[in-house]
Amino acid sequence: MPRDNELRKILLIGSGPIVIGQGCEFDYSGVQACKALKEEGYQVVLVNSNPATIMTDPEFADRTYIEPITPEVIEAILEREKPDAILPTMGGQTALNAAMELNRNGALARHGVKLIGANAQAIAKGEDRQLFKEAMLRIGLDVPRSGIAHTISDAARIADEIGAFPLIIRPAFTLGGSGGGIAYNRQELDEIVERGLHLSPVSEVLIEESLVGWKEFEMEVMRDRADNCVVVCSIENVDPMGVHTGDSITVAPTQTLSDREFQLMRDASFAVIREIGVETGGSNIQFAVNPENGRMVVIEMNPRVSRSSALASKATGFPIAKIAAKLAVGYTLDEIRNDITRETPASFEPTIDYCVVKVPRFTFEKFPQADPTLTTQMKSVGEAMAIGRTFKEALQKALRSLEIKRFGLCGDGQEKRVDAETLRVRLTVPNAERIFHIAQAFQDGMSIEEVFDATKIDRWFLHNIRQIVDEAAALGRARILRAVADILSDTSTMDGEAAHEPAPQNAEQSAQNLRATQPQNPQDLRATLRRAKKLGFSDRQLAVAWNSTEQQVRALRKALGVTPTYRLVDTCAAEFEAYTPYYYSTYGSENEMRRTDRRKIMILGGGPNRIGQGIEFDYCCVHAAFALRELGFETIMVNSNPETVSTDYDTSDKLYFEPLTLEDVLNIYDQEKPEGVIVQFGGQTPLNLAAGLRAAGVPILGTQPESIERAEDRKLFAAMLDDLDLRQTPSGSAVSADEAVAIAQRVGYPVLVRPSFVLGGRGMELAYNDEDLRRYVSAAMEWNTGYPSEPSGFQPPASTQPTIDTPGRRPEFRPILVDRFLEDAIEVDVDCIADENTAVIGAIMEHVQLAGIHSGDSACAVPTFSLPPTVLTEISRATKAMARALDVRGLMNVQFAVKGEDVYVLEVNPRASRTVPFVSKAIGVPLAKLAAKV
Repeated sequence: MPRDNELRKILLIGSGPIVIGQGCEFDYSGVQACKALKEEGYQVVLVNSNPATIMTDPEFADRTYIEPITPEVIEAILEREKPDAILPTMGGQTALNAAMELNRNGALARHGVKLIGANAQAIAKGEDRQLFKEAMLRIGLDVPRSGIAHTISDAARIADEIGAFPLIIRPAFTLGGSGGGIAYNRQELDEIVERGLHLSPVSEVLIEESLVGWKEFEMEVMRDRADNCVVVCSIENVDPMGVHTGDSITVAPTQTLSDREFQLMRDASFAVIREIGVETGGSNIQFAVNPENGRMVVIEMNPRVSRSSALASKATGFPIAKIAAKLAVGYTLDEIRNDITRETPASFEPTIDYCVVKVPRFTFEKFPQADPTLTTQMKSVGEAMAIGRTFKEALQKALRSLEIKRFGLCGDGQEKRVDAETLRVRLTVPNAERIFHIAQAFQDGMSIEEVFDATKIDRWFLHNIRQIVDEAAALGRARILRAVADILSDTSTMDGEAAHEPAPQNAEQSAQNLRATQPQNPQDLRATLRRAKKLGFSDRQLAVAWNSTEQQVRALRKALGVTPTYRLVDTCAAEFEAYTPYYYSTYGSENEMRRTDRRKIMILGGGPNRIGQGIEFDYCCVHAAFALRELGFETIMVNSNPETVSTDYDTSDKLYFEPLTLEDVLNIYDQEKPEGVIVQFGGQTPLNLAAGLRAAGVPILGTQPESIERAEDRKLFAAMLDDLDLRQTPSGSAVSADEAVAIAQRVGYPVLVRPSFVLGGRGMELAYNDEDLRRYVSAAMEWNTGYPSEPSGFQPPASTQPTIDTPGRRPEFRPILVDRFLEDAIEVDVDCIADENTAVIGAIMEHVQLAGIHSGDSACAVPTFSLPPTVLTEISRATKAMARALDVRGLMNVQFAVKGEDVYVLEVNPRASRTVPFVSKAIGVPLAKLAAKV
């Protein structure tokens, strides 16, 4: 069926600012849609209010409006642009709700505009709880017993009809389960319903019987005008019903469904999408299955691309948003070519011969008063994805991708054990750490049945988790490996990597000695290492098991030839050749990595989104890839975030979906041998790896590790400011609470506590007295041991090197800066680009809120609105002086405080900052692109 030639101009609605439940996955889908529609010759008009998105760059749409996503604003755009259609299915719940309001108020009819992708009737049937329930019953599918409430009295009546607590409350037309929850009694029911009615744009909530403990599944389905349907990906939630799917560990493909159960669910998915009426696009459909009797019920559907759509796209290599956009303009699935195989059409359902695991990223440490219990209302702020040949391998890779100082499920030296009573509670009540508590339960001798009774997590997953725990215990008992570890205790690491102690041997000699001193049966040693690696164990876990170091384990692996291979994500289980180089690592025999003779540069991404490090850094990574491609380099992207544009298979020349740890990045470097690695665009995450990579012989492009060290270490930074004669607030560096109190008493309260090497103000607190200061310093110390996300990766210069964190021994603390807080001061942000000779200021931003509000939480304006020329001149002079002193190459962000006409330097980040996308859009200059070329 040909494309719709009656359409010439299409309005695409974005998702607006990042919120829990609606993140940068909709930037990914919007970019895909823009590219697909322009590829077909349509004029694309975009409205989105988030300047940090790639989709709002001028090259992606023909006209871009960075405006609020409200019916009034969109109608004004309709009046001006006169599009033929609106595509609302790429912008999450925000876009759907806006489109429905335009339909309700008659704007679509007034302007002669139609909805494509999903019409108003399909959106209403998919989103309205009562209409959806009636539709499912019409086609013979089971749904939970439920009722629709518009008042608290309605809810009480429905609760009496269902007859038993707990009850699930689901507001209509909300995002990420907002306003919903689980009510265990009448009081909780009233509270949750009142909140849900307030948050629902139609003042409607669904009250349904509890399915807590049932297994949860998702199907990503697509349908075209000719009624062809495909299941792109099946997803299984490890956590049972009762935990929002965005907060659950999920696995693709499904692992515990029989073939018959899968086919029944597949057929039900097709029936749902047909009944709802989504004719030209994708939908996410959620099911629950009772593990006791197999009863299957339909939970809900999203008649649009969703968070799970982005995950499914990255898991399979099937670009759901791109295909959905083409279906929306009239193509059929069999007319759209698969980009990866270049041979099969989109009507071929993807087949994968690996396992994908997604793990949510939480930031409860930022909000210690928040309830960490996981419910039907989403609380995670990001996610990491990993690919492996087995669930066990993918799970461990995903956990070390989270950047929470964990390097696997267990045995990494970072376990936080709890007593037996607390363990029981944390197994029973869903929480962010439950996967690690399950590992402890098995370590403590609990049976699979006991853990199942507490968690209701399927026994298949529990068996796999116990196998990891058992293997960790076996590794610790392996005498043959302890002997090798003893031999290596004073041996240099290979490839010039920094050792924990003085190293008398070079890499060649080290390898020879390893081979000469191996036990009588080296095959056993090699087999043990390979088995552990196939189960996803990191070098850190092996080092802890053998009382060794990561560098020594790496040397051992390489001497024995135990190195990873890289496999292609190809959508077809290797049935057809894959042309798109999209890789994941495993420890198998076949290496599908394709080498080229082109000059290569590797870019390290930002990992999972979290507060302080999100879409802004992905924006910078994508721009760097585009810039380097323009210069003729082969770009290699490394990242673990499935929501991002950077992990789209056509953003860079090669994509490695891997954890951002020193071990995993070095493995990729060994395979690719690029000219260098860029660490300054992905936020704090890659910056934390810079020194470890350099110590391993990897060229760092841009600002060098010693400059990063000087800027990030509070004590060294203060000394640099003294040398430059730049004003800083009275301060001192402390490594203990007593020292901090002494400094505070000297400089005077209030004081600001600033740890080194932290992200998004983590551990920073304002203290007004000794008691508060002691408490804050204790908390800051927890996250101030060298680099937070890679404790073992950083090797500082010998003159400043602290005690290295050998397994079982806590590292020394980095200095904490305690400085006098300037009350009623104006805070200023500066973004600049520098090379060895010149520093150019992109923008000076004045914060609306006074100093003391984190820069990421403060509104800011360009140009400044209250600062006199003398202050602006001093800010410019100071910025350029620091860029020269730090030998910055690329981007640098500086934060100042201004009191009267005195300018104080607060801190410097020798990397991309959160404000780079905003400044780039404000001044019309792509700072990240320019910095990549510098």
